[in-house]
Amino acid sequence: MNSKVVQTKHGASGGDIAKYAVALLLVGAGVFAFYWFASQWPTPVRVLAVFGGLVLGAVVFLTTAKGAQTREFLGESRFELRKVVWPTRQEALRTTWVVIAVVIIISLILALFDVIIQWAVKFLLGQ
Repeated sequence: MNSKVVQTKHGASGGDIAKYAVALLLVGAGVFAFYWFASQWPTPVRVLAVFGGLVLGAVVFLTTAKGAQTREFLGESRFELRKVVWPTRQEALRTTWVVIAVVIIISLILALFDVIIQWAVKFLLGQ
């Protein structure tokens, strides 16, 4: 958690809205180029056009207020991810085997319930 008091503005400024539109246009231009130049450009160049549109759109987006919030969130997420204690290979393998065993046991119990209910329904219906 962050101890800073953040004053949030409701709504986006006119500049931010223009930047959102430019970012969307850049992404759209990349996708448009991919399909429009299908017969003229080789596929790697068309994929590069889409990638370029995405990258330029992301750069423009990150200069907005929401982009700053996104950068802050990603930074804090990265900081929290460093605190995670990952299991060792042996711990992960043991846990995997426990999960497999529990799944098998539960499936056998459910199969037994199914057989019992099926037998009871047949008995009640007289078949």
